[in-house]
Amino acid sequence: MIVYPNAKINLGLNIIEKRADAFHNIESVFYPIGLCDILEIVEDKAIPENSENRVSMTITGIEVPGKVEDNLCVKAYQLISSAYYLPPIKIHLHKVIPIGAGLGGGSSDAAFFVRALNDLFDLNLSFGEMHHYARQLGSDCSFFINNQAVFAQQRGDEFERIALDLSAYYIVLVYPAIHISTAEAYSGVKPKKTKHSIEELIKEPMNTWKESIVNDFEESVFVKHPSIQKIKNELYEKGAIYSSMSGSGSSVFGIFQQPTNLKNCFPNSFVWEAKL
Repeated sequence: MIVYPNAKINLGLNIIEKRADAFHNIESVFYPIGLCDILEIVEDKAIPENSENRVSMTITGIEVPGKVEDNLCVKAYQLISSAYYLPPIKIHLHKVIPIGAGLGGGSSDAAFFVRALNDLFDLNLSFGEMHHYARQLGSDCSFFINNQAVFAQQRGDEFERIALDLSAYYIVLVYPAIHISTAEAYSGVKPKKTKHSIEELIKEPMNTWKESIVNDFEESVFVKHPSIQKIKNELYEKGAIYSSMSGSGSSVFGIFQQPTNLKNCFPNSFVWEAKL
């Protein structure tokens, strides 16, 4: 079975408060986009049923740091196989979504893997059960189970569906090959409550978002990495209606009314242009 885990962007991101468990409560709007990895899962009959290592994984495309056994897809297999019978499998991931870019690529891979296991091996998991497993893998993993626009709260794992359709617009996504860890991003942020919720602000015309919908990570990230702020400014100069860093960075996107051709404007970056 082959599936295509897609990325997401954050339309605004407010860090509300630090929690007792050391995580943070946030609010944001998550919106899926068409930039995808490629994930293949096949039953591996060459692995004995009694083998301790019942899952193997290969990765091509963008280099993924860390050990294979720490990959969220492998962890998802171990998690679900503790409750349901799963045969030995081979996983192949072709990585296209930039890593450390605030696009949720690893989380998407894990959620699509859970969905694929359910379909491939007829596990009959409900959406609630798939959400339950995804939440154990990462804060935003659960978003990709339904994969529809949501207002996200708490740790970024409590979702409320919103009526937001951006399909008439175009997106330019720029990733400048700067890796920003989540820990680094949070270290520069002071949590604060907001007067107006992003859930309400997102309902206003898009041309108001520039002044009202912000990503709290930008202030400190832009100080450390001014080249990221430069990308955002350039997207506005090229006619973006709204531009923002996604998540904790370092990717920046611009939303446009017309098709674009801006790859030559960012020669040293990964650039993806598409209809939303």
